[in-house]
Amino acid sequence: MAEPGATWANTHRFGAAKLVEAKSVDDVIAAVKTGGLVRALGTRHSFNDLADTEGTLVTVTGIAADPVLDEGAATVTVGAGTRYGDLGPWLQERGWALHNLGSLPHISIGGATATGTHGSGIGNGSLASAVAGLEYVGADAELHVVGRGDPDFDGLVVGLGAYGITTRVTLDIEPTYEVVQHVYRAVPWDALLADPRAVLGAAYSVSVFTMWDEPAVEQVWVKRRPERDAALARDWMGGRRVDMGTTTIAGGDPAALTPHTGQPGPWLERLPHFRLDFTPSNGDEIQTEYFVAFSDAASAIAAVRELAPDIAPHLHITELRTIAAEPLWLSGAYGRETLCIHFTWRNEPEAVASLNPRIEDALAPFAPRPHWGKVNSLDTAAVALAHARLSDARALFERLDPEARFANSHLVRLGVR
Repeated sequence: MAEPGATWANTHRFGAAKLVEAKSVDDVIAAVKTGGLVRALGTRHSFNDLADTEGTLVTVTGIAADPVLDEGAATVTVGAGTRYGDLGPWLQERGWALHNLGSLPHISIGGATATGTHGSGIGNGSLASAVAGLEYVGADAELHVVGRGDPDFDGLVVGLGAYGITTRVTLDIEPTYEVVQHVYRAVPWDALLADPRAVLGAAYSVSVFTMWDEPAVEQVWVKRRPERDAALARDWMGGRRVDMGTTTIAGGDPAALTPHTGQPGPWLERLPHFRLDFTPSNGDEIQTEYFVAFSDAASAIAAVRELAPDIAPHLHITELRTIAAEPLWLSGAYGRETLCIHFTWRNEPEAVASLNPRIEDALAPFAPRPHWGKVNSLDTAAVALAHARLSDARALFERLDPEARFANSHLVRLGVR
């Protein structure tokens, strides 16, 4: 029997009694039929016990991707355990693309969408916003199919594995496109705080990287679609464009990053930050992320900056990104344009455990929503305050899984089950 193992950065070791490495949908059905507690496990790019269970973990990453293209509907249906980095070339060869990608192409489609993982862009929805349909094995050990427009759909897409095991996902696609990527250094804090939209909305996808205590913003990564976005000057917003070949983030290997040379390249080679053939991010880290309304961006950033002297010594890097408003109940961007405040911490659990509550207190006036797969200390009341549809989602999950077979202690702590 395979060992359940740990998350990719070893921040949590799974305590499940066993792991089923499914090779087919029938394997998933058989695992659910066996009875007892069960949870889905993806590519392990989480940092907490969200995916764990005392019963059986079932991973669908071994089920064939078997992508099916529907050009008339502009969708692709693919195995939920497929990595974005594997689907991307398949789509590109056929002249198609996804609207957005996360910073890591290593993550699975099912896991990323179920947790509200995102890329960036003030006009771009999260990865989950592209979901047009789901196939999942429910608590009755039957295969279910739901699509956009069905009554429960908006509650199921970002579903945290709380009602079943997703086996296939249908995604919206669009004709392939190119992206140009540049890096700007030393954009003044005053420029960002005076007009966050001018910086974070300057192109198709924009990321701001900071250590919080530097005199000007460390770096701004601008990912531009040439057919849509005007080119930015070399001197922009008080910062200056640099050659990324001489720069990196958090002391990492520049070769691990997607090209920042200003040369156009296909979407799948520019929208992620990291290349598929390298270890993602730092690897020895803890991650935390909070979502606030973009209308509060300047105030929220300023509030966190007050903690800069305490944050910086324990940080690899912070990334600020954006998501368009979307209707998915448990999305961090439900109903509002969103600023994402992401912390990649050094592997210092005690320091992170001490700092997270202080950051949450600083962000409390803005009702922060946590990234479901990352480390935080928000309690049930804070999560309920931030997520207006939490009780609706919980009622939906209880209806679909009345014996709480897909529940776990993490979901109970958050009030999701």
